[in-house]
Amino acid sequence: MGKDKKDTKSDKGSSGKGKGKGGGGGGKDDEKDKGSGSGKGAQSINVRHILCEKHAKKEEALAKIREGVKFDEVAREFSEDKARQGGALGWKTKGSLDPAFEAVAFTLETSTTGSPKIAEAKTVFGYHIIMVEGRK
Repeated sequence: MGKDKKDTKSDKGSSGKGKGKGGGGGGKDDEKDKGSGSGKGAQSINVRHILCEKHAKKEEALAKIREGVKFDEVAREFSEDKARQGGALGWKTKGSLDPAFEAVAFTLETSTTGSPKIAEAKTVFGYHIIMVEGRK
């Protein structure tokens, strides 16, 4: 029964008491969350990101990374959040990040700023380029 607390996303979608409203997508995501929280994988990650409000700016940042520019240098130039820290968000635990960001970040392999393994996510904050430096 303790797992029901993780299902807050489905509570939001079903609060309107509408019969067919929003029922399809939430269930699949909730099942994934339960599976990944069952002891497999990391419970916290050391994560960096580059946040851009505009898609075009995010694409420019991606191009720089693909050209071989270090992730933290690109973050200082392009990120609209945490830019002075090279995009470092520090250690984050499951459940402490935006769900869309977290779904991507916790699946990434660890890497370095010089040779980053990156992924992208779109949240209410904008477009993110994400990399993970450590897991525990």
